[in-house]
Amino acid sequence: MKKIQYLYEKGDHKWAVVTRDPDKPDYLIDTNEYLIIQGNKAILTDPGGSEIFPEVFSAINTEFDARSITALFASHQDPDVISSLGLWLDFNPDLKCYLSWLWGSFVPHFGGNASTFINLPDSGGEIALGNLLLQAIPAHYLHSSGNFNLYDPLAKMLFSGDIGAALLPPGEDALIVKNFDQHIRHARGFHQRWMGSNEAKLDWCQRVQSMQIDMLCPQHGAIYQGEDVARFINWFAELPVGSGIRRD
Repeated sequence: MKKIQYLYEKGDHKWAVVTRDPDKPDYLIDTNEYLIIQGNKAILTDPGGSEIFPEVFSAINTEFDARSITALFASHQDPDVISSLGLWLDFNPDLKCYLSWLWGSFVPHFGGNASTFINLPDSGGEIALGNLLLQAIPAHYLHSSGNFNLYDPLAKMLFSGDIGAALLPPGEDALIVKNFDQHIRHARGFHQRWMGSNEAKLDWCQRVQSMQIDMLCPQHGAIYQGEDVARFINWFAELPVGSGIRRD
């Protein structure tokens, strides 16, 4: 069962995660969904596949009224990211969905119409949530050709999508990375296989190194916190990725 857990709370500004499901079937990839709350409004990042919509929806409603979610943020086009879109729109037809312009004619196959989507240019930009300005950070080719992270400068939190993801074995299901060296073994093969450009990787590393990040929150696996954020960025910068790299 998926559950909601708060990662950051300061006044009416909060970050919550809908945690991975220890009882999920082995044939499905596990995911984290993040709810960014500002006052009585919220944005949900990578809301997940249609098959987990009931669990995500139920978990959110134990702590927060899902009717107050005004927008979804899709880091890219994959089904584990956004195939639940049609179900969210059945619940609230007025929901907006932020995503790369590249997928503006692909993701509508999951649901929605021309008024649903707010297409982001390659350079990214600001996303208003009440009086909070979130930042869509370019992460193209990591692993999708149109890909974004979402940064909250007030909470110092970065939703990193598939960057930082680790496919964790049974028994290693902690929410926060506890032992970086042990954890990162489960991230290496994923990153070498799915990150398509060494140049894009280095551009991203240089970009985020200048940002204040207390938590780096991937869509799969555990969250990097404190010093482990910089450790991950440095590890990723040195990791050979791109076309032709074979998984170990």
